[in-house]
Amino acid sequence: MTTMNTRTAARPLPEVLAWSKNLLEPALRTAAGRLPEAMRQIAGYHFGWWDAHGEPSSADGGKALRPALVLLCAEAAGGDPADAVPAAVAVELVHNFSLLHDDVMDGDTTRRHRPTAWTVFGTGPAVLAGDALLSLAFDVLAPGGAPNARLLSGAVLALLEGQAADLDFEHRDDVTATECVRMAEGKTAALLGAACTLGATSGQRDPGPFGAFGRAVGLAFQHIDDLLGIWGDPAVTGKPVYSDLQNRKKSLPVVTALCSGTAAGTELAALYARSDPLSDAELARAATLVEAAGGRQWSQAQAEALLAKALRDLATANPVPRPGAELAALARLITTRTH
Repeated sequence: MTTMNTRTAARPLPEVLAWSKNLLEPALRTAAGRLPEAMRQIAGYHFGWWDAHGEPSSADGGKALRPALVLLCAEAAGGDPADAVPAAVAVELVHNFSLLHDDVMDGDTTRRHRPTAWTVFGTGPAVLAGDALLSLAFDVLAPGGAPNARLLSGAVLALLEGQAADLDFEHRDDVTATECVRMAEGKTAALLGAACTLGATSGQRDPGPFGAFGRAVGLAFQHIDDLLGIWGDPAVTGKPVYSDLQNRKKSLPVVTALCSGTAAGTELAALYARSDPLSDAELARAATLVEAAGGRQWSQAQAEALLAKALRDLATANPVPRPGAELAALARLITTRTH
């Protein structure tokens, strides 16, 4: 009987994510420890390390998918994942900078089953804490050199442009599906593409296909995130039910429904045009209308097509087999996740 070599056998995803977090968290905590005290307190609360009073907590700190992509791409490109830890930390800091700001801009009161940072510490302090995380990200990445900093900066600018478009969409009734996809490519896909590219630069493979893999996974991620923003279980997602609909978010499935030319799309547009808060019954009706107009099915199909593209891009990268298989499994998880 042949025993499978543990160096080539793909690990179960929970083990992969635990491995990634074990590499990430000590460095992330060390980096956050350099923040000014007030911002460090908010960051630690946001990361789930302590409660609002600074007492240790075991709250959910997020899935840390982006750092896992950095570290796996480093290994899949033939490098040492330990060398990519600073890039993984930088990407996670940028991601959480965006979450702190998103919660303020969207008025979300719950994240990861806890009150959002701005509801606990105030809007201004939460915004400043986000700014501090962004600055810290580039400080952590600095030893990697100017090319890495430019790559991450480009992703941040794309993220900000996407977020600006997302906010602009809330005040428009003529948003097209093409515009919405372009917004998601900036808001979400750019950072995942940068995460994979940054990881791969520490190896011996061409980082280009890894970046393409990350961008495709990132856009699929946004499709699934938008679906969960409507139909996700609050007990699992940690966000209020129908939060995106209440905020009149022009998400990918919603815009597809609004542009469908169907009766359901017309009725949904009337609900979205309202300025007053929607009742629970109206929110449930809006979700039904998005599905009836084809938005739910379209986003799910797009996520599946993007997964297939991501896997083709990954194959083009000729990854080291075990981490390559784990990257493929992580991409599949992203397109089937429930939170």
